[in-house]
Amino acid sequence: MASIPGYRLGDATLPQSSISTQEFAELQGSLLFGEEDRAALKQAETVVADQIEAILDVWYGFVAATPHLVRYFADAKTGEPIGAYLAAVRKRFGQWILDTCRAEFDSAWLAWQDEIGRRHHHSGKNKTDGVSAAPHIPMRHLVALVMPISITMRPFLAQKGASPADVDKMHAAWTKAVLLQAILWSRPYVKEGEF
Repeated sequence: MASIPGYRLGDATLPQSSISTQEFAELQGSLLFGEEDRAALKQAETVVADQIEAILDVWYGFVAATPHLVRYFADAKTGEPIGAYLAAVRKRFGQWILDTCRAEFDSAWLAWQDEIGRRHHHSGKNKTDGVSAAPHIPMRHLVALVMPISITMRPFLAQKGASPADVDKMHAAWTKAVLLQAILWSRPYVKEGEF
């Protein structure tokens, strides 16, 4: 993982998340996210681990075909996509798929979610990769992308012969985990005390 520039899950120098244990437990409860979902995510890892590049091809194809999204990866002056930036983000995005399946939902994971949120917000956008892309991704797109990232995962979860019931469980767990992360990533976008 050290070979992925900008990847910092488990980095002890990241600021600790300010969400309390109780608040985090309540958030998971609001999402109906529990132990069965954690087990389903572990199962999902065994299914998707060798499909990461194909999954990323689908997601990158969606972004590339959506001009209002691709601009967040484009040079702010020329409007041309920044290839090195797209490639760097792709490496972290691939690892994120595995991290979502493997998540321990502990303090290190929460600190990393806060960092990911900052990297989409004007407080941290472009800093990791030193690029001059759009300086901010609006929260509406951050949350809206939960759907394409969730819907498009289902065919990959069904690829290895799991029963329809197991595919349903893995897909539900994946969707909840993606929404959980998008909610956590939204923290920089809301006023202090309103998260």
